[in-house]
Formats: sequence, structure tokens, C-alpha cells
Amino acid sequence: MRVISGKARGRKLKMVPGDTTRPIMDRVKENLFNLLGPDFVPGSRWLDLFAGTGQVGIEALSRGAAEVVFLDTARAAIHTIHDNLQHTQLSDGAKVIQADAFAYLRELRQPPFDVIYIAPPQYKGVWVAVMELLDTRPGQFLTPDGLAIVQIDPREYEALALKRLAIYDERRYGNTALIFYEQGAPA
Repeated sequence: MRVISGKARGRKLKMVPGDTTRPIMDRVKENLFNLLGPDFVPGSRWLDLFAGTGQVGIEALSRGAAEVVFLDTARAAIHTIHDNLQHTQLSDGAKVIQADAFAYLRELRQPPFDVIYIAPPQYKGVWVAVMELLDTRPGQFLTPDGLAIVQIDPREYEALALKRLAIYDERRYGNTALIFYEQGAPA
């Protein structure tokens, strides 16, 4: 696990102790940022929900994101994110919060994000509940061109009856699926 590009390129990242997190593989992370393109990340604001090691948000900071909010409930994950931010020297622009994702989103009182990255615990339907919450008021959570990106096992996927968010793109990499949602009526 490493930072692929940008200011902290090549820096190795620590894993969260135990088996409670499922870090994104480097090739999937590289493809994610290639899909976003080189002009999308600089200056952007990210919310890394269920952040785990923080590697997606750290990659965004390394590539020039203005701000990343890292959110996780696990104390071990929070410590790992802090360690990884210090090791990569990317603490500027980072905000690390230990909190429940749903409580945080319900109480959100800050500008919308360009990207909300959602990589929740597997096989619990958490991603569905997050997407349904985001769908209630997407303009509060996402900028007009913002994306909600879900990282799940492809076997977890189910079509959602969303009213305000629509699938923009979907990619599969072995046992990882990335589903990109944007504001707009579903097709």
C-alpha cells in the first residue's frame, strides 16, 4: 500500500491493525484517479467516509486536493490515518474525525464536497443506507459536478431507486466494484 502519485509519491502507508478494514488495492486506486482525470482533483474537497487507512483521501491530498475530511468510528483507524498523514507530510488540508457516518451526514453544516468516497464495512448494506441519505438532499452534500463514489464487493451491488442521484459510471476490478453517482435524474 503506497501513495501512487503527487507530492507523496512512493510513500508507504500503514495498515489498520486487525482485519476490520479492507484497503483498496493500489491498481484499483490508480484506476480510480485515472478515471477522475488530472484536472479533477487539484483544489477539490473530499469526504472519505469509513476512511480506514485514509489511503484514498491521502492520494487525493498528494494530487492537490484542497481539503479531505477523513471519517471513521474505529479508534485504530483514526490513529492509522494520523500516522499516515504525518508520514506523508500531508496533514495540511486534512481533518480527521472519529464519528458515526450517518450522524455526521445528518448534522453536516459545511460547504458541499466535490467527492464523497464511500467504502463501508462489507455485506451489511451500509452503502445502500448512505446513498439513500445522500439522495434526500444531494445539493447539501455534493457540489453541482460532485461525485459520490462507492467501493464495494460486486456481490453487494443492487440497483437503487434513487430520485436525485444517478449512476455516472461503474467499474469492476476482481472483487472490487467502484460505482460513481452524480446529481441528476436516474435514466
